[in-house]
Amino acid sequence: MTKEQVQTLLSFFSDTLAYEVPVTKKVLAALPAGPANQYRPDSKSRTGLELAYHIAFTEKWFCDSFLAGSFGMVEEKVPENIRGGEDLAAWYEATVPPLLEKVKQMPLEKLAQSVDFFGVFNQPVVTYLGFFVNHTVHHRGQLSAYLRAMGSKVPSIYGGSADEPMQM
Repeated sequence: MTKEQVQTLLSFFSDTLAYEVPVTKKVLAALPAGPANQYRPDSKSRTGLELAYHIAFTEKWFCDSFLAGSFGMVEEKVPENIRGGEDLAAWYEATVPPLLEKVKQMPLEKLAQSVDFFGVFNQPVVTYLGFFVNHTVHHRGQLSAYLRAMGSKVPSIYGGSADEPMQM
C-alpha cells in the first residue's frame, strides 16, 4: 500500500469518525442508570449496559491495537463505577477521542503495515478503521433498539427519531 493510499484511507475514515464519535456518545448517554439498563431482549443477548460498554470498550481496544501494531484478546468487564449512560459517555469522551487523535498522528508507514487479526485477516492497520466504524455502527443500532424498552428516548442518529426530530 502506498503512502498516498494510506493517507486517502486515513482521511476518509477520520472524516467518518468525526461524525460517528459524537453520535455514539449521544446514544451511550441515552442509556438509563439503574435496573432499567439490565434489560436484554433475549437470554442470549447482552444487557443494555453490557452492550453499551462493549461499544465504548471495543473502540478503545481498536485504538490501542492500532497503536501497538497488534491485536490481542483482553477481558471486557463493565467497571463498577459505570452505572449508566452518563457515566459511560463521560468515560468514552475522556478515552476514545484522544486515542483516535493518536491514531491519526501515526506515521503512514506504521498505518501501512499489515497486521494479523486472529488468523482471519492480515491487512494494513489503516484498513481496520473500517472494521472499527462497522462494528460501532452495528452495535449502536442494537443499542438504539433497546433504548425505548429500557424507558429511554432514542436520539437522532442519521436524521431525526420519533424522540428527537430532525431540525431543518
